[in-house]
Amino acid sequence: MSDITDQSTFDTDDLNFDDLHLEQLEPKSDIPFTPDIPVRDLSFFKKIPVTVTLEVSSTEISLGELMKAGEGCVIELDKLNGEPLDVKVNGSLMGHAEVVVVNEKYGLRLIDIVDSPLNSVGS
Repeated sequence: MSDITDQSTFDTDDLNFDDLHLEQLEPKSDIPFTPDIPVRDLSFFKKIPVTVTLEVSSTEISLGELMKAGEGCVIELDKLNGEPLDVKVNGSLMGHAEVVVVNEKYGLRLIDIVDSPLNSVGS
């Protein structure tokens, strides 16, 4: 076995940026960027089922407090009356909505959509 004990150290004085031409690294603005990736048909993804949930509110309490809760007990939540409710798709926030009734079933009216990668799919 041979032990290599010669270690070269890096010295900042050895750096020389005088010969570096940064203008060569700048992208040419007159050449349009066209990716080599072909455009794909994303309509397949539109058929994938997702779970939409309307979350009224939530709160964090200790397990001890929860164990003391019984029938008729009130647990205070973190949203105020009249605030928009959270719309979640597969557990991720999509936007906010209010509850409506349509044909005697609950529904939701979207108030706003948060920025999401879903917004650009299929556009």
